[in-house]
Amino acid sequence: MMTSRLSILALAAALAVHAGPAPLLAQTSDGETETDAGPESGQPGTQSDPAETEAVPEPETGSATGADEGPARDALTEEGSGDGSGSTPTESDASPETDASDAETDASPEAEGADSDGAMTEEGPARDALTEGETSEPGSGASGDAADEAASEPAAETEPSDTQDTQADQPTEDATGQDAAEQSDATAADSGPQETASDPSEDEASAAGTSDGEQAAQAQARAPVPLVPDTPTWNTFHGQLSAQKYSPLTEITPDNVGDLEKVWEVHTGDVSDGSGDLPTTVWSATPVYANGLLYIGTPFYRVLALDPATGEEVWSFDSESRLEALTQPALKNRGVAYWEAETPVEGETCQKIVYLGTMDARLFAMDADTGELCSDFGDDGALNVNQWNDTNNKWPFSLLQPPTVAGNHVIMGWAGNDWKFAEAPPGSVFSVDPQTGELQWAVETLPEDIRQQTGTANVWTAMSVDEELGMVYLPVASPSPNYWGGNRTEDIPLATSTTAVDLETGEVEWSRQWVHHDIWDYDINSAPTLMDITVDGEEIPALIQATKMGFLFVVNRETGEDVWPIEERPVPQGDGTVEGEVYSETQPFPTKPAPLLDQAEKADIWWIADAIGFGQCSRLFDDLWYEGMYTPPTTEGEGVYTFPDSSGGVQWGGVAFDPESQTAIVNTSHITQYIQLYAREEYDEIQGDSGNESGYYPQIGSPYGMSLKVAMNWLGMPCWKPPYGELVSIDMKTGDVNWRKPLGSSQKFGFYMPESMGSPTIGGPAVTAGGLIFIGSTMDAKVRAFDIETGEELWEDTVEAPSVSNPAVYEHEGKQYVAFIGGGNTILKPQVGDQVAVYALPD
Repeated sequence: MMTSRLSILALAAALAVHAGPAPLLAQTSDGETETDAGPESGQPGTQSDPAETEAVPEPETGSATGADEGPARDALTEEGSGDGSGSTPTESDASPETDASDAETDASPEAEGADSDGAMTEEGPARDALTEGETSEPGSGASGDAADEAASEPAAETEPSDTQDTQADQPTEDATGQDAAEQSDATAADSGPQETASDPSEDEASAAGTSDGEQAAQAQARAPVPLVPDTPTWNTFHGQLSAQKYSPLTEITPDNVGDLEKVWEVHTGDVSDGSGDLPTTVWSATPVYANGLLYIGTPFYRVLALDPATGEEVWSFDSESRLEALTQPALKNRGVAYWEAETPVEGETCQKIVYLGTMDARLFAMDADTGELCSDFGDDGALNVNQWNDTNNKWPFSLLQPPTVAGNHVIMGWAGNDWKFAEAPPGSVFSVDPQTGELQWAVETLPEDIRQQTGTANVWTAMSVDEELGMVYLPVASPSPNYWGGNRTEDIPLATSTTAVDLETGEVEWSRQWVHHDIWDYDINSAPTLMDITVDGEEIPALIQATKMGFLFVVNRETGEDVWPIEERPVPQGDGTVEGEVYSETQPFPTKPAPLLDQAEKADIWWIADAIGFGQCSRLFDDLWYEGMYTPPTTEGEGVYTFPDSSGGVQWGGVAFDPESQTAIVNTSHITQYIQLYAREEYDEIQGDSGNESGYYPQIGSPYGMSLKVAMNWLGMPCWKPPYGELVSIDMKTGDVNWRKPLGSSQKFGFYMPESMGSPTIGGPAVTAGGLIFIGSTMDAKVRAFDIETGEELWEDTVEAPSVSNPAVYEHEGKQYVAFIGGGNTILKPQVGDQVAVYALPD
């Protein structure tokens, strides 16, 4: 055995592979991979059963402090915890020197998917103020435009219907001739006549405190924001409502970006690695620049308003969210949102508002100048969103993604833990008044007649908006549970889709479904990127929807029609082992752009990992079923091999777009996993023997528990071939790839692997009119700048933890800055941080 080991090590040396410790990945069902973190790392034992969960105590209203008062965070635990330290800006003249610990930082393909909890604590507008006829549901307003298009080419909106054979080993009837509009109409017919949200009732108008005429006047008063703003702005999560992540700034260019230096950094103190009383933190926020300040939300659910040039704290707000409301083992935050009145009233407070969502489903509104709560909003500044969690409410909502603010609408979805339960709250999207929190409209993504047997199809990530068209674009997730669909064999046309709704009414205009009968957790996890492109001489108002599958779907954002053909193609069917399951015979495949990941028909093993693992990868893959993409879960052998896994593909950082060159930029992750279903009795036995066994998920309410594992050898090397992550440029005039290159280093897999192999990525890019791409996103904790035309890397620096968010690019007092958050994730190692790092050219 010693001789064999030495020969293997000699092989490794010859391949320039250097051995090192490697923790195993634990992949969660929503795409998040974390270590020793309870349910999100496959430890459902750390989460209480809803039946045993006590009512959450009513949270106290949060508080604001000035720069001289250190923000308190002791409300995060019952007795109080946190170090009490405030933000600590430090100046530096250049990029910091890095030590060995810098090289040990990690990132991951974390999918910030379905998590969490909240508490019903405040009174507010009752959900039933919107009657059944006043919420948008499938069929309530689907446009016929997409239906007309579907008559001439295959549509992408089908799911197995309840007339299909429910035996798992039988193929289902193909329904590819239907599109979302047709299916929606059919669903509405089953549940009776329904009105649309475009005709609000008197009760709703009364609840909102305004008449129909007054609401219309308010809508008319605000001029729509153009797709590409005339002036530099980064006042939303993705820079602009179009989600282009584009800045028109040109001070920093390919010629001078090498001189970029860190001009200030802040350590918030809001960080936990999970080793103490607090759960681990996952900080994937993007700073918002507005009102001459830089606003940042933290994973302790605080807001910091910072001087954009120095990092000095102007004010802070602590929501005092209650830890006992958290039903997952991670404290997460993706930032804040901003609104301001079209014509601010002199001397009035809250004419400019910052919004923060919390894990206990409260939306806080605070004055953007002072941090003081806006007393007219909700209940003294806090809106209880859980008041609308009134159907199949197995667990509370959680607000981890900042709302989308457009005109006089604050629009929000929510997150949950659909990986654990079959029955769950149905996906809903809410629009509220920016100054009062009064409910304006709600979109229901599930047909009414199935909401008691399944749930979710929620919107847990950012949305995009075209204010000139008056449309909001919803990236809708999959129904629950994630990996078994026997409880939801009916058509669910809005699930795993891009759905366009009217900004003023919430009426569904069109919808395109990208996965039929989703049993792979292929949530639509990023905001569609809106763009105007020229194809074959025709100017097209388009959107591009990135997906976990590595597909980029491009459609006309006015109608939902294909820009380049999207084809329905046959996919693998079930093996007959899964009770009650049905399968869609086809799935949508775009013809352009080409898939970002290889769509292999068989598992592609990396021979180096297999050799060093003594054939471990080969033996594993021999026991896995794989017939290509969309091979369904099974109970047999070691399960089914899936590529890409549920973390993507493309994650929630989405696609950036340069409108000048009509170039799309996107980063990808190439990760595989294998899924196995266990009959309930067998699953319970496994859990009984193993306790908090990493990688196992109960899917309570279904006949099957399940496991998710990442295919790696005993040293932590991936079994599949590199690259593990890439940066890709696409010409949106033609749909062709301009260039692609590996992004980052995967040394944290445990063996030395060169940058040519790339890194799994989470987060996304920003692009500038100066000809640059800025991106973090990699497990090596590097932040980088690339030439957008050639893909050449021009600059890099190291932050204290992987930057698992999109950077922000802003101009303050005539100077251009680029801001990264080094918040990290708990994938591979518990590498987390609390750093805001801001870069600029020297004066």
